[in-house]
Amino acid sequence: MNAQPQKKTRITPEKYLEFDQASDIKHEYFDGEIFAITGASLNHNQISMNVAGELRNQLKTSPCRPFANDMRVKINEIAKYTYPDIVITCGDIELEKIEGVETLLNPIVIIEVLSGSTEAYDRGKKFQHYRSLPTLQEYILVSQTHCLVEKFIRGDGGQWILTLHEDRGQSIKIESIDCELQLSEIYFRVEFEDDTGFNQQIEPTT
Repeated sequence: MNAQPQKKTRITPEKYLEFDQASDIKHEYFDGEIFAITGASLNHNQISMNVAGELRNQLKTSPCRPFANDMRVKINEIAKYTYPDIVITCGDIELEKIEGVETLLNPIVIIEVLSGSTEAYDRGKKFQHYRSLPTLQEYILVSQTHCLVEKFIRGDGGQWILTLHEDRGQSIKIESIDCELQLSEIYFRVEFEDDTGFNQQIEPTT
């Protein structure tokens, strides 16, 4: 999703939550500013639905629960509020509750679908912010323009280890929630535009 600055006047987190709750669209918050989240592309929405559907099926009997698009997450260390494309938490759900507004505090896995306007942010500053979440174990980036899934997993020493998945015949193992996603399922009905301008659609392998 794309986040664009909404107001220049700095406001408190409490005012942000009140504003966001009353708004017809979602907003992120950081350093006293709020950012409107704009609409996503067809590919972005298709990928998000594919991943959320696969996770829902695999986690039905698990203590872990996936949420897509509308679950706000707070990064306590920097008082940032954000809406990941997909977030998974396990066990007891920890929520901040202010005036009836709930925000998740203990994500285990965060998945972002990249777009042209936010890719640099998702890879850079946003990932830096997410790393300060003590519960976060894996951060996954999914391209919407070509077949590429990047997984960052927190190592024992606190370092983040990257693995790449670029073939639709591959699968990605999400260790912390014991799930495995086929890239062919992640990109089901997703069309890529190749160098010739023609669309290429990925179907699941049989």
